[in-house]
Amino acid sequence: MTTELYWLTLTTLMTALFWLPYILNRIKVRGPMTAMGNTTSSSLSHDPWAERAMKAHINAVENLVIFAPLVLTAHVLGISTSLTAIAALIYFFARLAHFIIQTAGIPVLRTLSFAVGMVCQLIFAFSILGWV
Repeated sequence: MTTELYWLTLTTLMTALFWLPYILNRIKVRGPMTAMGNTTSSSLSHDPWAERAMKAHINAVENLVIFAPLVLTAHVLGISTSLTAIAALIYFFARLAHFIIQTAGIPVLRTLSFAVGMVCQLIFAFSILGWV
């Protein structure tokens, strides 16, 4: 397994687990039976940090949809450089930082961690296109 695929796998697993904190909060606030029932957006009640965690999770999924195909395309094309390996590693930690920072409600650092992840995506795209 390449370094890029390793970090893509960890990033995917991490993204898959981002729902846990806000769902546990929903169970705590609303009770298990109500939390498992059919809900409308107006009936969802949870702490403000849980709302931010939900938004961070959605953002992580949206960005994984961009990152994963780039990593997989690079893999299929046999593109694996020290730059793409480092970009995959940094992407993982940038997305972890984004989730934590967004959940904590820290606006400027949230944007910076998002931007770092975007640069990592661009590194893959530019590598695929032969621009790097």
